[in-house]
Amino acid sequence: MCRVIGVFGALPLTALAAEPAAQAASPLADGGMAGQLVQLLLGLLLVIGLIFLLAWLMRRLQQVGPRGGQVIRVLASQALGPRDRLVLVQVGQEQILLGLTPGRITPLHVMAEPVHLPDGQPASTEFAQRLMELLGKDQKDKSR
Repeated sequence: MCRVIGVFGALPLTALAAEPAAQAASPLADGGMAGQLVQLLLGLLLVIGLIFLLAWLMRRLQQVGPRGGQVIRVLASQALGPRDRLVLVQVGQEQILLGLTPGRITPLHVMAEPVHLPDGQPASTEFAQRLMELLGKDQKDKSR
């Protein structure tokens, strides 16, 4: 094996050849560009995760609020088309019929006499009844 004697002392040639490669790799290993990029990506992922966590918490906290003391209640809703609805709301002791469209909410009528709905029963069961009728018809057609 050849040895080089001089400024480096007595080192084998393989050690001299490996030294520049180690110097070239050292910026990556010492937290150079790749380390900074990894740190940046981890920080970014942490911030994005924190934003999603806070959004989820806000939605949960809004749902937990007191339900019994609401001033505005939706009593009934009726679809008129794919994007249009009639909604009966109660504000305090007053009931108002509203027309809802994608760009607008229009008060249509203030009820002189409040509409009384049976307690414990949903305001509109028409959709459920219609769905059961259609499912019943489909099952009868398949049994034939």
